[in-house]
Amino acid sequence: MHWLADLMAAIGVVLNGIPQGIMAMTLGFAIFPTSFSFVFGALVNGAVGSVAPISFQAESLGLLSRLGQTHRERSSIILGGSIIMLVIGLTGTLTSIVHVLGNGIIAGMMAGVGLMLSKISLTMVKNERIAGGTSVGVAVLTYLLTKDLVWTIVLSVIASSLVAVYGTHYRVELPQYVVERRFHFLKPMFNLRVIRGALSLACLNIGANISYGLVTGQLTNIKPNPVNLNILTGTQAFADMGTSLLGGAPVESIISATASAPEPVVSGILMMLLMALLLFSGWLPRLGKYVPAASIAGFLLILGAVIIFPENAALALKGSGASVSALTLIVTALVDPMSGLLTGAIFKFILPIIGLGL
Repeated sequence: MHWLADLMAAIGVVLNGIPQGIMAMTLGFAIFPTSFSFVFGALVNGAVGSVAPISFQAESLGLLSRLGQTHRERSSIILGGSIIMLVIGLTGTLTSIVHVLGNGIIAGMMAGVGLMLSKISLTMVKNERIAGGTSVGVAVLTYLLTKDLVWTIVLSVIASSLVAVYGTHYRVELPQYVVERRFHFLKPMFNLRVIRGALSLACLNIGANISYGLVTGQLTNIKPNPVNLNILTGTQAFADMGTSLLGGAPVESIISATASAPEPVVSGILMMLLMALLLFSGWLPRLGKYVPAASIAGFLLILGAVIIFPENAALALKGSGASVSALTLIVTALVDPMSGLLTGAIFKFILPIIGLGL
């Protein structure tokens, strides 16, 4: 019955990605060319046996909504950011960052990500009380009864979507041009806003690839962590580089419940192929009208507060570097993973040079 669990995990993560896909469409990103990014990700993961899939990421989409003023500008920011990430992936810089900073700071950042996800979940519940509250209630009950992250995401997303559709008559109207099955080449543009945006997006992805990639690896319970951060970074960069020139949406590293499936590589590939099918066929806009963003609130709360935070906080807050790791945790939770890493690096390396430190 492993295949059923693998498929259920894949479907759960697809349901998780639908609200972010809708967010991408509302920002003007075309869905048709984005489908090929998922196919590319599936091919790479199948070739190298990676357990870390790529998909829509709410954090990068939210950042792009603030960084760029037009669709062309946002696509140019994605292109610039992907070039930076490609250099980082090909040179192996990301794994060097993990090695230099040490396990304590990395664990502090990951614990901060857990708190960040929990905060996002509670904000979703505040904004959409019925759908979000249903999602959290079903997720908590399911996890208490099963201790299974796959069933937690599947049942909470389905239950909250049904309540939203039949209880509050939830509907989302989407722009027509973003769902056309056509390619539209966008000539890149360069200005100060694009350059600044590309650097900001790259910084976010550095933190996300480290934190989300390693968290996904932790969900497999395989020791040592099976995620190759350089391969994940290169896959994400190549996918974004191609789709940005055609007006498509960015796909980034995510925390994926497919990693907790019996066959995490197979489940992750299934997820990306299913998402590609939804985008290529035009089904995503139809499904997206009935899945509220708050449907993933329960999954995020369990993932952040129960799965990620306790183990990583315990690792971060022991040993001689606990104070630096604690600062990394707090800054990550309050700002973002990249700011947390920079804070940890400053307190570990720079302040001692000038005679200061904790």
